Formats: sequence, C-alpha cells, structure tokens
Amino acid sequence: MESAAVIRRSAIAAAVPAEGPSIKSSPFSRKTPSSVGFLRRHLDSRVSQPKPLAVCSALSMDTAATGALDAVGITLPRPDSFGRFGKFGGKYVPETLMHALSELEDAFRSLSKDANFQEELDGILKDYVGRETPLYFAERLSEHYKRPNGEGPLIYLKREDLNHTGAHKINNAIAQALLAKRLGKKRIIAETGAGQHGVATATVCARLGLECIIYMGAQDMERQSLNVFRMRLLGAEVRAVHSGTATLKDATSEAIRDWVTNVETTHYILGSVAGPHPYPMMVRDFHAVIGKETRKQAMEKWGGKPDVLVACVGGGSNAMGLFHEFVDDPHVRLIGVEAAGFGLDSGKHAATLTKGDVGVLHGAMSYLLQDDDGQIIEPHSISAGLDYPGVGPEHSFLKDIRRAEYYSITDHEALEAFKRLSQLEGIIPALETSHALAFLEVLCPTLADGARVVLNCSGRGDKDVQTAIKHLKI
Repeated sequence: MESAAVIRRSAIAAAVPAEGPSIKSSPFSRKTPSSVGFLRRHLDSRVSQPKPLAVCSALSMDTAATGALDAVGITLPRPDSFGRFGKFGGKYVPETLMHALSELEDAFRSLSKDANFQEELDGILKDYVGRETPLYFAERLSEHYKRPNGEGPLIYLKREDLNHTGAHKINNAIAQALLAKRLGKKRIIAETGAGQHGVATATVCARLGLECIIYMGAQDMERQSLNVFRMRLLGAEVRAVHSGTATLKDATSEAIRDWVTNVETTHYILGSVAGPHPYPMMVRDFHAVIGKETRKQAMEKWGGKPDVLVACVGGGSNAMGLFHEFVDDPHVRLIGVEAAGFGLDSGKHAATLTKGDVGVLHGAMSYLLQDDDGQIIEPHSISAGLDYPGVGPEHSFLKDIRRAEYYSITDHEALEAFKRLSQLEGIIPALETSHALAFLEVLCPTLADGARVVLNCSGRGDKDVQTAIKHLKI
C-alpha cells in the first residue's frame, strides 16, 4: 500500500500535464471512426480553427456556451457546438445512433426552456427525491483534523446520500426518464456498476410506468447483490454481463449494443458524464442542482463561497454536479479523487486522470487506461462505482487547463475513511465517497485555519457493508 506522502508526490507530478499527450483509441466493440490516423487528422483540423469565446451564466441548463477559465483566464465554451470540451468529447458512434443523439440534444435544449417540464421536474425532485439535501457541518470530523495549535479547516458534507434511493444518481435518472416520455420512448435501458444508478433508474421507471432493463457486470452483481435485489424488486430486468472483466466497462458496452439495435423504441439513461455528446453535458446539467444548492446554502451558513470542493471521480457525475456551479470562480479549488486500487505502480487501479492517455471509449474522447496499442487496461477498485477505465471528457478538459486537481487513494485508505466517518459522525458512506474522505488526510494539513471544505457525500454505504466485512476487522 502507498503512504499518503507517496500519493501526494505522485499526484502533484500528475497534475502537470506532459507535453503532447499521445493519442490512442479504444472503441467500444464495433468498428468506429477512431483509428490513430483519424484522430490525429481530426485534432489537427480542430487546432487550426479558431474557437468561439463565450461568457455565460452557469445557472442555465442550456449550456452550449457556458465557459471554463483556461490557463490565461479566457472563458472557453463548455462544450462547443461540436460537443467537445477542448479536444475531448465528441460523438464517436455508429451512424445508426447519430439521429438519436441529435434528437436527444434537440429535446434537451427545448425542454430546458420549457416551464412545464421544469415545474414537473422540480416538483418530483422536491416531493419524491427529497431535495434540497442538507449541507451538514461535520463537527467531529473537523475536530479530528485540527492541528496541535487548535487550527484547521471546517468540513461540510453535501448529503446526497439522503436522496431517495441513497445517492446522487436519481437526479439524472428522473430527469432523463421524463425526457424519454416526452420523446415517446417507453423502453429504458441503463448500465450500472455499484448499482446505485441501476436502482435509481429502476425506481423512476416504476414511478413513471416504463419498461426497464439494467446491464450489470457479473462481478459487480456478486459484490452488489443487495442492489441487484432492489432493482428486481422495483420491476427491472437485470441482465448479467460476463464479457471482459464483467464490470462497469463491459456493462456499458452491452447497453450501447442494445441501444444500437433498438434505437427507435428505446432511450438509454447513461449514468455518468461520459459517452457521446450530448450525454456529458446533459448528465452534468441534471446534476448541477448539487452545486447550485451548495452555493445557496454556503451563503446562508457563512455568507460566502466554499474554499475547496472535494468529490470522488469514476465516470465523474457527482463531481461535475458539484463543480459545475463553481468552475468560473477561480478562487474555489476543485479536487477530484480517483481510485488508486492496490497502488499506482501496481497496475491494479482506476486512476484514469493520473495514469491515463488520451483515446476514445464508449463514444467520446477522454483520458483512458490503455496500453501502447490502444487496448484497454482493465481497472481495479474496491469500489464498483469507480472501477472504470475512462472518465468524463469535461474532467479531462478541466485537468488539462489546470482548473481542477485530481489525486488518487488506495483501497486500504478508502476503507479506513469508511470506518472513520462512520465512527466520528454516525454516517456510513459509500466506498466511492470514502475515497474523497480519505484524501482529507493529505489535504487538511495544508489548509489555512478556518478554510471551508465541502465534500460531496455522493452515496450511503449500505450497499458496501458486505464488501467492507471482508476487509475490516472490527
């Protein structure tokens, strides 16, 4: 296992992007226009084209023109009209999906301005999901990180674990399900790793009377058996995926194959800020309520913005939901925490932004874990929700322009944090969230007295108790 000091050194080194990252490709199973030559030509052509600049409120759901500060303070479109965040993102999909993606983007933009849709969504989020979620001052956790002289940061938890179904995932699931109904789609498919997105999707399909099919890796089904039962109880069909490592990557590939075959009748509720455009933008905006509430609650509690935001990153939806509201506030630090598994040098990790290269997976360009031939290196994490070899394209963009910082935490350190929060605050966190909590061990000693840290408590840990039992001696 790596010490916190080793993690700090390796993470700081990774925060400085290498010059001229190599471009590799890893399509999802069918041949897509993602060869090395194609990517190089495509990128070269884009570099020669001037990018439009825009300054726009981050509060609008219509975000084609919302910006991110680059290294010299210029606001860049996020995403641009091609669905790209800088060089990341795009649509690397079979021709059969292009119409569906365009239809989805048009519907999303139309409904984002539709008062009746917004009223219906807001009402369900309030009365069914239970928003807004609290911004909770973790007094004993803050006390734990005080230095001998009594100084230290103040730690707040954004309690997404208190949502109906126990995680942030339902924000996006309910919004996409409502959108699917507007499109006349009555069959819903989704992928899931930790099971929380699958449970959220099954829940909203039961609520809205939609057929629901969930793809889940066989290995994840075993370690998340409680969530498998919950999905089936809610009326969903859970289809086991045995190919590859039988985890989230493989479940996503199977879901895409289903969508290609049944695109006329089916809507794919993708669960993270990954995949082809408009999914990274759309999922982010449906989760942006997390950051909007955080800003409002911070003003109410202490009359200012947070100093630091911290969230775990697998695909990256809970982190982007928190970060999006603050991307254009340069004095707010954004910190994402990945899974270092058995250690960054072990080859058994899921630290995509720390150790990955640029390539294409599941319809978008982003950082990926891959070998010199562009073949996916199988990831590892004790947390099923972080066990993914890619990451959302906007996270890749924020890394490259150095707007956000990304670090990694081992399985062992996450388990210790899982136990620490449980015993200090009476809150059992998801193992995904535990990675973010573990990074406080590195972060807190570096912060000024009274610095306000908001950590996204993305989910509750009921689903992870059986996994924890195998590793923790209590």
